[in-house]
Amino acid sequence: MAAAAVVMMIATSLLLIGIGSVNVGEAWEEANVIHVGGKVLCQDCTKGWNEWVNGSNPIKGSRVSVTCMDDRRRVMYYGSDETDEAGQYELIVDKYVNGKEVKATGCWVRLVSSSDPTCNIPTDFAGGRSGVKLQRPTWIYRDQTKYTVDPFYYTTPLCDEPNEEESNY
Repeated sequence: MAAAAVVMMIATSLLLIGIGSVNVGEAWEEANVIHVGGKVLCQDCTKGWNEWVNGSNPIKGSRVSVTCMDDRRRVMYYGSDETDEAGQYELIVDKYVNGKEVKATGCWVRLVSSSDPTCNIPTDFAGGRSGVKLQRPTWIYRDQTKYTVDPFYYTTPLCDEPNEEESNY
């Protein structure tokens, strides 16, 4: 009976090792990237506060970009991604571009375009229109880093507030 238990433990251990094993090449590739993720949502201002917080709809096909600058304020990386059905995006930035290290603190994430013809006015709620600078990673494991940005919002033309500074009056 004890021998059967030992054999069962060894078999279970080998199975777990096989499931948890990682290709060294894939691990190295993952270690040399910065992940940036978040959501893009549509918000209708004509709904009450509870709808504003809980009733936002994801926008599939919206585009979000990341721009990373070097120490001399020159663009060293630009990339973009489209959102999926849940309004989520996942940008992957190489940590090294042309032999130079990309510093996440020099990267900005912002809205680019909406695929929804009725909800296509970018808001600056959570910094989507002006851009959000990456500051604190939400997840770090070994050399892998992930930044999760607060949700960005588009709104409808009905909800767009006029910019008082651009007015000629």
